[in-house]
Amino acid sequence: MLTDPSLQESARRWRERDLAVLWHPCTQMREHPDVLPLVPVERGEGAWLFGYDGRRYLDGISSWWTNLHGHAEPRIAQAIARQAGVLEQVILAGFSHAPAVELAERLLAIAPRQEGRAPLAKVFYADNGSAGVEVALKMAFHWFRNRGEARRTKFVALENGYHGETLGALAVGDVPLYRRVYAPLLAQALFTPSPDAYQAAPGESPAQCAQRAADALADLFDRHPGEICAVILEPRLQCAGGMRMHDAAYLRRVRELCDASGAFLVADEVATGFGRTGTMFACEQAGIAPDLMCLSKGLTGGFLPLSAVLATQMLYDGFLDDSRERAFLHSHSYTGNPLACAAALASLDIFASDGVLERNRATAARMAELAAPLAAHPHVADLRQAGMVLAFELTRGGDRATPFDPALRVGLRAYRAALERGVLLRPLGDVLYWMPPYCVDDAQLRLLAEATGAAIEDATACA
Repeated sequence: MLTDPSLQESARRWRERDLAVLWHPCTQMREHPDVLPLVPVERGEGAWLFGYDGRRYLDGISSWWTNLHGHAEPRIAQAIARQAGVLEQVILAGFSHAPAVELAERLLAIAPRQEGRAPLAKVFYADNGSAGVEVALKMAFHWFRNRGEARRTKFVALENGYHGETLGALAVGDVPLYRRVYAPLLAQALFTPSPDAYQAAPGESPAQCAQRAADALADLFDRHPGEICAVILEPRLQCAGGMRMHDAAYLRRVRELCDASGAFLVADEVATGFGRTGTMFACEQAGIAPDLMCLSKGLTGGFLPLSAVLATQMLYDGFLDDSRERAFLHSHSYTGNPLACAAALASLDIFASDGVLERNRATAARMAELAAPLAAHPHVADLRQAGMVLAFELTRGGDRATPFDPALRVGLRAYRAALERGVLLRPLGDVLYWMPPYCVDDAQLRLLAEATGAAIEDATACA
């Protein structure tokens, strides 16, 4: 507990100032200041966040999955500062600048490739992950419209999937907490069963579960011939849906089904990209390349908002015409912002110079080792991992068919218990997960494991 009265007073004042003027995201504000503790942060360094209360907190979730190399990483900060002294912003319609061009070149060079398939060839910038998804959906729809295929208006998305909060992105999401209220405003998507391995039938392997889900998707294509313009999914990992994971075989089958039906495959790698699932992009684990790929979050190393949508040459060519109505007229004021592009380039430099993916493999193995004892807790129903993402599913008695009563607020209890121990976890319902910055060291991982174990024990004591 804190003992310095001046630091306690400083934190109290910041909380008061905050609550007087701010409306926080993804928060029931009535829970502040008592039920949900507000933590004013003064600065960050590496895997740590330092509060005005004098305490430090291990960032176990990479600040909403954005931070890759650590807070205040000096090489990225210096790249932004250098760029700010040269060019901070310029309209990207009719103008260009070096960081935008260089970043596009480098993203296309590392994008997933598939033998016998034309590579991703063009980059369109937007401001954040939701905006990137909107771009991809509009591109897919508009391409078919330009070809005169007026019936190709339907999108297929996975049950329990999430792609953002703007209305187009929300329309292809299936997490009720985010979608239900706004349903009257949303376009109607087609939802297909998730290949989520946690939902496998007794005795069914993850690959068999994936095959069963793929068969359901094939049936959906059969019921809507010539109507589907794109399938959108998060490859390998449904993040906001509870860190649910699926076998890569599903992605290969979806690629085949899209090709057979003439629909586009949109890979939402906003959260799964840049090493989170073990490879630079999750699609690589299936050996497939999408027609459109959405990137954001870790794109700038967690420093600035930016998204990129990568598209094939064929898709790009479908908009070339003398008519402006056939052009893709989507835009954002800060499209391709030079500062954000400079940050992204610096992050890619760190991947190259520091051997990040190789180091992550060792870190992921250590995470698995430290998490293994926690899987034996009587209220842990599942421990699952995809690279640098590891999740614990909490249920009553470890029974998958018996979730905790939502009124118990098990996830909130775990959040508070971990925070008291100096670790930031932000559960998804009753799912606790680790998604730390890649700079996390062994001592920090041990703290993460100890705090998680205590959080699980405290949170499930109500059972």
